[in-house]
Amino acid sequence: MGRVRALLFDFNGTLSDDEPLLCAVYRDLFAEYGRPLSEEEYYAHLAGLAEAALLARWLDLEGEALEQAAGQRIARYQELASDGSTVLAHTREAVAYAATRVPLAIVSGAVRREIEPVVAAAGLAGLFAELVAADDVSHGKPHPEGYLRALDLLGLADDPANVVAFEDTEVGVAAAKDAGLVCFAMATTLPPGRLGRADRIVPRIDLALVREVLG
Repeated sequence: MGRVRALLFDFNGTLSDDEPLLCAVYRDLFAEYGRPLSEEEYYAHLAGLAEAALLARWLDLEGEALEQAAGQRIARYQELASDGSTVLAHTREAVAYAATRVPLAIVSGAVRREIEPVVAAAGLAGLFAELVAADDVSHGKPHPEGYLRALDLLGLADDPANVVAFEDTEVGVAAAKDAGLVCFAMATTLPPGRLGRADRIVPRIDLALVREVLG
């Protein structure tokens, strides 16, 4: 890897330390639909998937019914996370520094209306050059479409090997690697053994890590 030209961040579980919160929201919602979900099942089968794929897999929903369930889930998430508290202080510091050095983007399986309020409340609005959300792609992770779109928007489609993505799930790592990116994975959501395609496993995103990456 040469000079790093951009940093791309997954949202849920990476930029936003919210996987336990998400798990709880899904568990409550799925119980209401008569399809109980354990914590172990969430992390084994669903963590990291885009909303539509996740709901289709567990509830076997499609069309209007799927959209209704997604709306319920997103509303519950917004109630709990829209104050920005899930973006931890060390992550905010790292992002603020990185934004002075290279372009940043968020690439997420979440929709814009749940990402943007959290980012704004955390004081990070305006630091990201691009946001590629579930609304913007036809295929969620592990498909690389989101990352490829971000590269194109940043004008870096010809240089993915000098772009670093931060992820926390195996589907996210797969998407980043299949887009040709360098991928750092946080072992906060899944055990390191499930993140084997990542170029490096890290405990968290902080200022020391970002300074090391950017040189």
